[in-house]
Amino acid sequence: MALTEETQQDKIEIVGDFKMVQVRTATVIKRDGVEISRNFHRHVVSPDADISGESDDVKAICAVVHTDAVKTAWAAHVAATTPE
Repeated sequence: MALTEETQQDKIEIVGDFKMVQVRTATVIKRDGVEISRNFHRHVVSPDADISGESDDVKAICAVVHTDAVKTAWAAHVAATTPE
């Protein structure tokens, strides 16, 4: 009886005016090649985030949707909503 664990980014979504990139990662446990468990973790990548640790797929999506205009609008939004 062999147990294996694998992770896979099974969903990447672009959400909202500021093009937040939501990433869902599944952790799959298999026994003898048959899935017995699946758990999910999500994280969000904002336009001002450091994407150096993200997967190549997420980096490619961010390069397209996080334009200079989106980054500028996000920075203005953060500045306007951050208490002094």
